[in-house]
Amino acid sequence: METIRKWKNEISAVFMLALTACTTANSRTNEIHLSSWVRAGEGVFDKVQFPTADLADANTIKIALLLDTSNSMDGLIEQAKSQLWRIVLQLSTAQKEGVNANLKIALYEYGNDALNSQTNWVRQITPFTSDLDEISKQLFELRTFGGSEYCGAVINQSLNELEWSDRSNGLQVMFIAGNEPFDQGSIDFSHACENAINSDIIVNTIYCGDYESGISTKWKKGADITEGFYGTIDMNSATVYIETPYDEEILRLNQQLNKTYITYGATGASYSWNMTLQDANATTYGTANCVDRVSVKCSPLYNNATWDLVDAVKDSSFNIKSIKKEELPVEMQTMTYSDQVNYIELKSEERAEIQKKVNELSAKRTEYILQKQMEMGGENTGLDYAIINAIKLQAMAKNFTFGC
Repeated sequence: METIRKWKNEISAVFMLALTACTTANSRTNEIHLSSWVRAGEGVFDKVQFPTADLADANTIKIALLLDTSNSMDGLIEQAKSQLWRIVLQLSTAQKEGVNANLKIALYEYGNDALNSQTNWVRQITPFTSDLDEISKQLFELRTFGGSEYCGAVINQSLNELEWSDRSNGLQVMFIAGNEPFDQGSIDFSHACENAINSDIIVNTIYCGDYESGISTKWKKGADITEGFYGTIDMNSATVYIETPYDEEILRLNQQLNKTYITYGATGASYSWNMTLQDANATTYGTANCVDRVSVKCSPLYNNATWDLVDAVKDSSFNIKSIKKEELPVEMQTMTYSDQVNYIELKSEERAEIQKKVNELSAKRTEYILQKQMEMGGENTGLDYAIINAIKLQAMAKNFTFGC
């Protein structure tokens, strides 16, 4: 019990640091029981071979989200959709040795009877990607159905399919969430978890139910094997947001921000359309949720170099002359090379000014929200709180820092 109390205190301390960071903090008091978090045990296993990490991996946080989409999990999916931007925002200040961290997220679903039985009802939705709009889009397209939930199978498949790095100096974690026994299915979850920890991949388990039931159904054991965290959440708790006096101005600035994007390539227009769609999707959960998204769009984690010229030219190897004229926006197709460069510089300056204003307002918004949360009190039992705390502690162990 002394060990449990020790880790409860550390988790609580990290969360308070997160709330006082100079980005927009959690926009509501999302309740979680600190007693439901336990530091897992230790284990040493034989090494499993994965591709060798390149140097960029040392500054990369890789997160694989493995979500149960069986019939009873609508509440979990709702929390994932409504809390994505809050989670990413809390990670947006991550650095290592003064350099901004990279974030890559992969999505899997399991336990849905609409999936292929030959793959144990497991599906990779997206491989690791930095395209946060695509992650949001895929979350909003998830539907629940039926239920054959095999945790060992989804962990094993994600190990085999994703581009993990062997003994990376970055952070590599899975979060698996569900509410059925962890040992269901023909694939041994213990073996899958051992394979993960052997290559420096942490499996964090989130049981959607009460703490003791998660232990008896072996969710904690899965985390113990990988030196990860076991937690419980109330998946049916509604996300509560705190609106602030700064929200409307931030949303107005977002409209200006969207006008600074210059699409290129055959699919540039579709990516721009999806960016606007995810603005709208975020708004379905209220103004405050959309403001969280806008704050992320003004952070180092939001980069669209694959379709936006303003982000693309930040890479010194990018050459606008390599882009076909018909794959440029209409207004640039008749420009000289010099005019094209000047146009991109103008939009870049406009974006930088807008982002500066948003970040200043976000800092004030953070202070306002923190004060309201202190007044409201209460504990947190949501998915966002569970993920943020686990990642921050595990990232700090890999020499990442979080702050202004």
